[in-house]
Amino acid sequence: MKRFLAGIGLTFAALTATAALADNPQFQGADPHAVYIGNELWVFPTGGPGGSWAADRFGAFSSTDRKHWKSRGELIRRDSIKWIGDDGAREHFLWAPGVATRGRKWYLYYSVGPQNPTPSRIGVAVASRPEGPYIDSGRPLLTGGNGFEAIDPMTFVDRKSGKAYMYAGGSAGSTLRVFELTPDMVGIAREVKVAQPPKFTEGAFMHESNGIYYLSYSHGRFNGPDYSVHYAMGRSPLGPWRYRGEILSSDQRHKGPGHHSFVRDPKTGAWLIVYHRWENPVGGAPYQGERQVAIDRIRYAKDGTIVPVRMTD
Repeated sequence: MKRFLAGIGLTFAALTATAALADNPQFQGADPHAVYIGNELWVFPTGGPGGSWAADRFGAFSSTDRKHWKSRGELIRRDSIKWIGDDGAREHFLWAPGVATRGRKWYLYYSVGPQNPTPSRIGVAVASRPEGPYIDSGRPLLTGGNGFEAIDPMTFVDRKSGKAYMYAGGSAGSTLRVFELTPDMVGIAREVKVAQPPKFTEGAFMHESNGIYYLSYSHGRFNGPDYSVHYAMGRSPLGPWRYRGEILSSDQRHKGPGHHSFVRDPKTGAWLIVYHRWENPVGGAPYQGERQVAIDRIRYAKDGTIVPVRMTD
């Protein structure tokens, strides 16, 4: 779970994949969901620039050059979510937001903790603009329990079928569950049973490129050196998926890269991976301090596989 803290021999393709896009890291934060709105890159993270994270709210940040970031203000605050105290827990935390848009509306999906002694939950809120304000739907979209942690929601609207799917779960149960959402995006129509992908821990993300659907996700402990990004490929957003290996892993300076999103630059057509990592942490795991958001280039080989990424500064 995301705790509330959280070239010799290289081919030409690999060299291209490591080309720096801007000065990394971008800003302090974690669990970044990136979306292009026009020619502007928006990031919806846990936390944000300048240590602005509080566990009781979400913000958004945007940039036209991936160097200078503008705060888009608060999206939603914990005290506006009326059902949040219904579980009787003494304190609650918000983390791991994800956004989707449909029919001129924006939808914010988010994790609500703690996990113990009460189960985690996923909420959804609606706005007419990406920066909000978002109004909560009035009830939890999904509640965990029986070994399943309802965390890390990611919603994908399939262009081919028009259906919207939410991917959620992970950490202690390491269980991925997929749900088809109702047309209004604030309810669950049905659960779709899927096979558990190898090395899945949490932070699932779905994207499609050239007719291939890529299920990517984080593996390992969020504050340790084994935290990494893996992926599988399929011809449907529901699988079956073929595991294809690791995209991001720790190197000498950067540790625990993960909880990422993919986004395509509308100007260049290049695919980017936006993720968090620990910058040269002092001491061993569990790492302490704050995670940083970084952006690197993604390259696809001729067979559609993703070239492993070398993190840049």
